[in-house]
Amino acid sequence: MGAPAMNALDRPRPGLFDAHSRMRDFAIVTYDVAPDALARHLPRGIAPDVFTLDDGRRRAFVSAVPFHNDDFRPGFFPLFGFAFGQTNYRAYVTALGRRCVWFFGTSLASRFVVVPRYVWRLPWHFVRMRFACDWGAGRYVHSATGSEWGDAEIDATITDAPTGRLDGFADEEETALVLTHPLEGFLACRTSGVATYSVWHERLELRRALVSCARFRVFEDLGLVGTDQAPHSVLVQPKTEFTIYLPPRAAPL
Repeated sequence: MGAPAMNALDRPRPGLFDAHSRMRDFAIVTYDVAPDALARHLPRGIAPDVFTLDDGRRRAFVSAVPFHNDDFRPGFFPLFGFAFGQTNYRAYVTALGRRCVWFFGTSLASRFVVVPRYVWRLPWHFVRMRFACDWGAGRYVHSATGSEWGDAEIDATITDAPTGRLDGFADEEETALVLTHPLEGFLACRTSGVATYSVWHERLELRRALVSCARFRVFEDLGLVGTDQAPHSVLVQPKTEFTIYLPPRAAPL
């Protein structure tokens, strides 16, 4: 079965503060983690979404999602686009009876990080990023340095294999619903407790990648991932486009 259909009828109308971004070198680097360890980092009303791997272990999932914004355009300033690297750190959870994601935070390679960090009081952090991807040669290379939060490294070989069914999911449809196409997220806001916001995008056409090196300090510092732990999966796409609905609002948990 294919990924869930998402078309223009599903897309909420963007407003003044919503943003549209063209992203390149997009990746979803996922780790399986202990559900109890993840639960310790979640607020009341949000719980790990737990799955049974093919080897019988019950595990939850977290992902680092690095990409380079080629053309980030806020709704109130659509004539000029911004370019910067970004990585979102998320866990797959349930809240209000729905599957969604919990954001631990975001690293941003731009001084514009002051807006989400100090205006909206969100857990966003400045880092320096490097993307050295060669899609023709089948290489995905990314690193982030210069911060106490968000140091990262990945080197992977891109294959021609599509996402399909990944370990722990019933089929391709569940893989897409949980891992590659979540549209609703929750995160900690320093002014209003838990906040929520949403995104919209066309169906992703991701390919699998085989990793030779991957480390994400955020997950290590949270005690979720070991320093030598290999990812559960790495999925990549040369480019895609997202609409981000902003600013985040207080969550009714």
